[in-house]
Amino acid sequence: MEPTPETVRLDWPPDHAGGPAELADAAFARGAVRVEVLVSVTDERRRLLHGAAFRREGRLRSAYVARDGTAHDAYLYARLADDPLDGEEIFSTVMNAVLPRTRVIGHAVFRDRDARVLLLQVSYKRDWELPGGVVEPYESPREGCRREVIEEIGLDRDVERLLCVDWLPPYLGWDDAVELIFDGGVLSPDDVAAMVLGAGEIVAAHWVAADDVGRYVSPLAARRLRWLLANPEAPPALFEDGRPVGRR
Repeated sequence: MEPTPETVRLDWPPDHAGGPAELADAAFARGAVRVEVLVSVTDERRRLLHGAAFRREGRLRSAYVARDGTAHDAYLYARLADDPLDGEEIFSTVMNAVLPRTRVIGHAVFRDRDARVLLLQVSYKRDWELPGGVVEPYESPREGCRREVIEEIGLDRDVERLLCVDWLPPYLGWDDAVELIFDGGVLSPDDVAAMVLGAGEIVAAHWVAADDVGRYVSPLAARRLRWLLANPEAPPALFEDGRPVGRR
């Protein structure tokens, strides 16, 4: 999509003597509403953009072409004409757009009276999953887990007891993430009968014995689930890559 007439894409070559603030001010004086800058991810001058209150809005693959013709990933920065330039929130607002963000996931362990765990067969990958999912922006992990459980199996359950926090390394194209797993408790036959699976995403729900989880979930999830099911009364544990830290 091409920039609109009210949007100006600054030409800021590496040998340009002027700073981004002066270039932006000149564009705003000419009536621009939005000023954008595209810089190579290797360009250390992007720190000047931070100081000029530009916010990073994304990483574009192979979008910056250097003078030697090679293409590099680029950061897209932008500033609006009415963005504040002073005040105590400016630094944190700019850094919030620049610093890494980690995906947060909330899942719940539901068991039946035979100590089997509830796993969901999903439509978008081979591995089965615990009920739950990715937490939305500004949503707590517990509330995100509760919302996803409602969407996936139709049960509104309080998930208040934390079982573990796990750091997940990159997997299947996903960046790393932090996952919180909560205790969903034991579902009664009436609870199971009341389950309504989310259309499209959830193919089926299965009750799986602890010894069999490795057949259906990722190796990371299998390690973690087997430990959690073998230690149901353990206090909340810290995991990394599906392994408890400092515990056997």
